[in-house]
Amino acid sequence: MDYDPAWPDRFAALRAEYAAAMAKAGVPVVTIEHVGSTAVPGLAAKPIIDCDIVVPPRAVTAASHVLISLGFTPLGELGIPQRWAFKEPARLAGTNTYVIAEGCLSLRNHLALRDVLRADAGLRAEYAAVKRAAGLRAADIDEYGQAKTAVVQKILAAAGLSEAERLSIAGNQVPSHAGFPR
Repeated sequence: MDYDPAWPDRFAALRAEYAAAMAKAGVPVVTIEHVGSTAVPGLAAKPIIDCDIVVPPRAVTAASHVLISLGFTPLGELGIPQRWAFKEPARLAGTNTYVIAEGCLSLRNHLALRDVLRADAGLRAEYAAVKRAAGLRAADIDEYGQAKTAVVQKILAAAGLSEAERLSIAGNQVPSHAGFPR
């Protein structure tokens, strides 16, 4: 779907809710980041808001418990080291929420993709074209993700991630999405 200018406001509401719940529980939060395609003005995307709740590694368990108390179901790392996924409750449908350890490569990956796509119109257009083509050809979400690998690697290189870091990201053993919604 085309970019929706309401997405930043939707993220802001989520960030406020998550920040208040974490503060009430005394969980230290480094930042709450809007990542993924909906965080890039002008980029077409699935209308799902991706949120990274960034915490010190020692606070991952506490932050996870706060999300569970809000109705989220923990899904584990799902093949992405130091990034824990949660299935949203019905009232927050259309969101992907993660607890992610401060400074980890998975966070750097999310931020690098977002920041390069915000700053580089050429890469943003190339990524959009690849996404559109993959959306037309891919049989499922797994194939869609694989079709984007080359351009994602190009974006990560532009962000300054090393070849070893990019290979690590490309080598993540993400399970098939067949058992997960979306």
